[in-house]
Amino acid sequence: MSDKKLQFGINNTSDEWFKAKIDKKVLKELCRRSDWSGWRHIIVYFTSIIFFGILATYTFGTWWFLLFYWPYCVLYNASDPIWHECGHRTAFKTRKLNDFFYYIGSFMDNFEPIRWRWSHSLHHSYTASSVDPHDYEVDHSIFAKPSFLNFLLIFVPGIGLLSIHKSSSLHREILLHALGVKTSVMRECIPEDQQGKCIFVSRIFVSIWALIILYSIFFMTFLPIFLFLIPKFFGNLHAVWGITQHIGLQENIKDHRYTTRSIRLNPIFSFLYWKMEYHIEHHMFPMVPSYNLPKLHEVIKDQLPAPKKGLLDAYKEIIPAVIKKYNDPNYFIPVKVPS
Repeated sequence: MSDKKLQFGINNTSDEWFKAKIDKKVLKELCRRSDWSGWRHIIVYFTSIIFFGILATYTFGTWWFLLFYWPYCVLYNASDPIWHECGHRTAFKTRKLNDFFYYIGSFMDNFEPIRWRWSHSLHHSYTASSVDPHDYEVDHSIFAKPSFLNFLLIFVPGIGLLSIHKSSSLHREILLHALGVKTSVMRECIPEDQQGKCIFVSRIFVSIWALIILYSIFFMTFLPIFLFLIPKFFGNLHAVWGITQHIGLQENIKDHRYTTRSIRLNPIFSFLYWKMEYHIEHHMFPMVPSYNLPKLHEVIKDQLPAPKKGLLDAYKEIIPAVIKKYNDPNYFIPVKVPS
């Protein structure tokens, strides 16, 4: 796909999607960003992860390490909402703060930031599209079509290390980009004038990985590897709510109410997810900061399907759908929307 065609699609296709009716003044107010709201989340998040990181470091080599390392990994995986929110540049009012934490969140999440800024724009414009243009996030777990056994294994901490050749696709992609290989996602999503930047940042990521490994070898300790390279394999709790976004729902339809699922979470999970459980609302109005999504929901809830009342309510429909969809790829969960 040419850059011109891609740019045209991203800018205009979203207008063809169904959008809930909302007063323009109300929407403008909901789109207002706040440095304080962004800093509040970032300060609590990094204070928490540093706290458990220190405890894990202090107890490394003892059984107590496991007690502190698992919550550290859960928090490490909560960098995904930081990557996501700052990628939309809605976390902070100040653009530089969004970009700064976007790069940090991207490294923690193993997402090369240039690639994912463009592919995620495509994801919003062509959500769940398996045709041209292809939504590359379909290839990841939020749209997974696994067997029921493989579905259950997603939630087992550390399981990815047993099949690292399959579960490290993001690492492999970054390595290919660092070597200058133009993958299909680079060719189809990233404009040519940005591809060199993608390669450069990929090389920085790979260099940091190499330095961490060399440091571990030189000082004969696995601790840096545990803290900075493999936490993504152990903080699987994030997948419990992250996978609810789209799995089992309809594809190739221009109405987020059918392709996307909103749920309700307890305050701790909601914080870790940075309120992305309001996922229909986010897809419909991606420029509304996550901390304003509950307010947005109250304004347009009469035009949306009822949100799932917690994770159990969501998985009551997800688990049967996973089983049915594995046997019938055309199956999708029917959604009732207000007339």
